[in-house]
Amino acid sequence: MCEYPRMIDVSLEKDADPVPVLKLQADAWELNIWASLADLARLSGIRAADWDERMSLKAGLCAGAPVFWAIAEDEQVAILIGSDDETWDIALMVPLATVDEIVALAR
Repeated sequence: MCEYPRMIDVSLEKDADPVPVLKLQADAWELNIWASLADLARLSGIRAADWDERMSLKAGLCAGAPVFWAIAEDEQVAILIGSDDETWDIALMVPLATVDEIVALAR
């Protein structure tokens, strides 16, 4: 089982220019993702984006690379940053509840 921080702070700067910025913060890291509100709202379908079936949702950019989201085991979501969802450069896991919070903020 993958370990992730107990608490991930989620904030969404809706008025950022040119697109909104999603900020995920834990004690030891911070991740900034630029994405439209519509793309972030599409994360409501994360439960159907099963990594075991090699499915993911593409939503946002981080460090100039696409961001892919996929449900993993134990109610965790993999955030995959790179050219595609098979050969990413950075990956991290967050609780499914974090994605639910992102969707709520995007609406």
